[in-house]
Order: sequence, then C-alpha cells, then structure tokens
Amino acid sequence: MPTLLLCFDAPLQSWGTMSRFVVRDTVTEPTKSGVVGLLAAALGVARDDTDGIARLAALRLGVRVDREGVVERDYHTVQNVPTTAGTGHRTVVTERYYLADALFLVGLEGEPGLLAELYQAVQRPRWPLFFGRKAFVPARPLVSTGAAGEPVTGRGLVDQPLVDALRDHLWLETREEARDRALKQVEKGTAPRLRLVIDARPGDLAGELRHDHPISFAHGARRFGPRTVRVDHLDLTRKLITGDVSCT
Repeated sequence: MPTLLLCFDAPLQSWGTMSRFVVRDTVTEPTKSGVVGLLAAALGVARDDTDGIARLAALRLGVRVDREGVVERDYHTVQNVPTTAGTGHRTVVTERYYLADALFLVGLEGEPGLLAELYQAVQRPRWPLFFGRKAFVPARPLVSTGAAGEPVTGRGLVDQPLVDALRDHLWLETREEARDRALKQVEKGTAPRLRLVIDARPGDLAGELRHDHPISFAHGARRFGPRTVRVDHLDLTRKLITGDVSCT
C-alpha cells in the first residue's frame, strides 16, 4: 500500500488537544485532527463536510519526530469579555502554548487515489496551509517535486507501507552542526533515537489513547473521537543521515 510522506517544518507549530478559551495547549507532535485539517485546506474540503473529513480521517497516520521541539508559553490579554453575570465586561489573561523549533516527517497510508490527490493538492493548495495557527506557515515545501536545487523535504508518494516508509526516509535535519554531532554519536555507538507515533488498532495492549480523531470541524459543533497510537523509537543511522547505502 502506498504512503504519502510530508515534511512539517516551521519556527513555531501548535497541536492542541484540550484547548479552551483561557488555556490553549499543544502536544509535542502533530495531532490527527491537525493533520486532517491541513489536508482538508489543501483539497478545499469545507469545515462542515463530514463525509470529506471522514474520508481524510480514515487514512492511517504516522509521525517521525526528526527534531523534538521546545514547548513555549505566551500570554495574551483579551478585553471586553462579558462577565458570567452579564452585568459588565472584564479583561482576561489567556495562556497560549507553542512548539518551537520542531521538525516532523508525517506519513499517511490508505486509499491510493486519495493520496495521489493530496500529493498534488499540498503543492497547489486550495486554501493556505499552516501548522495549528494561521501564522505558523511551513518553512519549506511539504513534498519533493524532483526539481533541481529544492530543499530536503518529504519524498511524497512512495510504494511502501507506512512503517517502512517512516523508518527508511532520510533524516530531514539540515543544520550542519546537528548532522555532524549525530554522525559522531553514531560512530561512538550512542546514536540519537527518533520518536515514532503511529496509528494502531483499537484495543492494542501496547497502545496509547489520543482524543484527536476529527469528526466535524463545523463552527460551534466541533467533534472528536478517540484513536489508538503506538509509540516507538528508531535509532538514527549513517544511512538515514547521509543516504550512503554502503554504510549502516
């Protein structure tokens, strides 16, 4: 079954799962709802198109964390918020959490025709693409087009199952100091480990429950369900860093 591989890279990202008005959280990797929302924007699927959302949410999701981000907190003041008694207004301080400096390889497995549509759509999206907040736009293309001189990014469509595709894809890190440091660690036998978060069958005894499976994004009627994921780790190798197939 084919897999679509995307690169999620930006100075700031935000992947909330329990956000309310006063506190807007983020987890440390892209959520199913966040990825489906981005894909829906690429295709032009409306918020209240539950069938279109369900089709995208049926894709199996896997995330490889190529660079762990740092959770940062900011705050905003909101004025003229009505009081609960309805007799006046007040100023409210809200806390916003962001994921800084993170880098992800995102894989999607499922319906081949839909993956082919998405491969084209993320290159020419119907609506702007962003990582959780409208200001958090991609720092590089999500997929490779094969053009000369383009930055390292997701390979796009590959003829591999999801897990194999995530394990075989070149490391997306482009910072020379980070790459040199990782190569030295590999030579010393202390290779860095990349975290993998992959959709699993419901009831998987080794799984973890996440409440981020989107059902509807309609204004005033957003709904999400549970999904099961498995968290694993992948040792970074010289081959993943340099692409040198003669080395392991």
